[in-house]
Amino acid sequence: MTNTYILGIESSCDETSVSIVRNGYDEIATVVLSQMDTHANYGGVVPEIASRMHVESITIVIEECLKKAHMTMDEIDAIAVTYGPGLIGCLLIGTTFASTLSYIYNKPLIPVHHIAGHIYANNIGKQLKFPLIALVVSGGHTELVFMKEDYSFKIIGGTLDDAVGEAYDKVARVLNLPYPGGPLVDKLSYEGIDTYSLPLPLDDNSYNFSFSGIKSAVINTSHNLKQRGEELNKANMACSFQNRVVEILTKKTLRALKEYDVHNLIVAGGVAANSGLRDSLKEMCIKNNIELSIPEIKYCTDNATMIAAAGYYAKKIGKQADIDLKAKANDELN
Repeated sequence: MTNTYILGIESSCDETSVSIVRNGYDEIATVVLSQMDTHANYGGVVPEIASRMHVESITIVIEECLKKAHMTMDEIDAIAVTYGPGLIGCLLIGTTFASTLSYIYNKPLIPVHHIAGHIYANNIGKQLKFPLIALVVSGGHTELVFMKEDYSFKIIGGTLDDAVGEAYDKVARVLNLPYPGGPLVDKLSYEGIDTYSLPLPLDDNSYNFSFSGIKSAVINTSHNLKQRGEELNKANMACSFQNRVVEILTKKTLRALKEYDVHNLIVAGGVAANSGLRDSLKEMCIKNNIELSIPEIKYCTDNATMIAAAGYYAKKIGKQADIDLKAKANDELN
C-alpha cells in the first residue's frame, strides 16, 4: 500500500495545532500551542485575542511540526484544515494559511468539519469499527451520530440549547471555580455526595439533549440558599449535577445503540475526558456487550491529529476544496 501523508491544521478556538498523520491512523508528529493560560485571565476565551495569537503562532507551529517529523512539504500528499464550526476569526486564520500552502505547494486542500475530526480521534492508532454510534460531547456540541461506514454521518439527536461542556463551564462559575471549569467540576464531584434535587434534563423518548434547565436549577438553588443565609456545598452540588448529566447521556446513548442494533460505541470531544462519563459508559458497555472506544486524553481536546486523520478519509471519498475555501462559524455535519 502506498502511504499517504496528511498535514492537518486546527485553529477553531484557542489551540493552534498542526499534525502529520500517515494513512489516517498513524501519527507522525503533532504540535499544539495552547492559549489557555492567556484566556484564564479573562475567565473564558476572548475571540479577538485568540485570533491574534493564531496569527502570531501558526507559522512557528507548522515549522516545528515538520521539523519534529523530519519531513518537508514536498513529502506531504494533502492539507486538511478545520473550516468550521468554531470562532469565525480563528477559523479564518487556519483556512487562509491552509489555502496558501495548498496554492504554493500544489497540494489538494481537504475541508474537515470539526466534529468529524473529534470522531476520527478514535481512529488514531487503530481503526474505527462499523456500524457505530458516536457520542459527541464538547464545549460547543452534544450529538449522537450513526455511522454505517467511513465518513458517513447521520445525526440522530443533538442539543436543543446549551452543549454539555458549556453547561459544565457555567456551573463551574456558580461554584466559583477557575477557568477552565469543566474538569474541576468533574474532580470536585468525587469529593461530594448527591444531595441536591436537580432535574434529569430532557428525559424523553427523543435522542435530543437540553442542559439549560439543569444549569438554571443549579443557579436558582445557589441563589435561594444565599437568600436564606445558607451555604452551598460545592462538592455535593458538583456531584448532583454530574450524576444527572452522566445519567441522561448514558441512558440515551444506550437506547440509540439498541434501536440501531449497533455494538460499537465511540466517544468524542473534550467532555470525553470526563471521568464520571467514562466510568458510566464503561459500565454500560460491559453490561450490554458493547465495544467502547474513547480517545487518549490528549486527543479529546482540540488538536490537528484528529483533523489530519479525518482528512485522510475525506480525501478517499473525493472531498476537496478550492483555495478560496470559506470558513463557517456554524455548519451541519454531513
